[in-house]
Amino acid sequence: MPEPPKRTFTFEEARALLPEVRERTRRAVEALANLTVPGDDGREAAEERAEKAVALTLSSWASEIEGLGIEVKGPWLVDFDSGAGYYCWKWPEESLSFFHGYQEGFSGRIRLQ
Repeated sequence: MPEPPKRTFTFEEARALLPEVRERTRRAVEALANLTVPGDDGREAAEERAEKAVALTLSSWASEIEGLGIEVKGPWLVDFDSGAGYYCWKWPEESLSFFHGYQEGFSGRIRLQ
């Protein structure tokens, strides 16, 4: 499978793409919230099917986001590479309001003015 495209974003480009990222994330979060695992073959089998459904939902979401050139850092957590660090967004934040350097990661996020 080919590597997703790597790209850098200006703040304006990242901010313009955020509504699409939010919508795709909302749909995935909603899918997990509404997840039902039918079956009467025992608890272990149901748990295994649920784990697979969760993994598939997260994997599909991550593939969609990476297909946009955005880096997925964890469930519902994405970074837009700026060339100098990352514009960082995590569900359910309303806007693109944080930045961190390449080394700092999520714990080093600073609020953008």
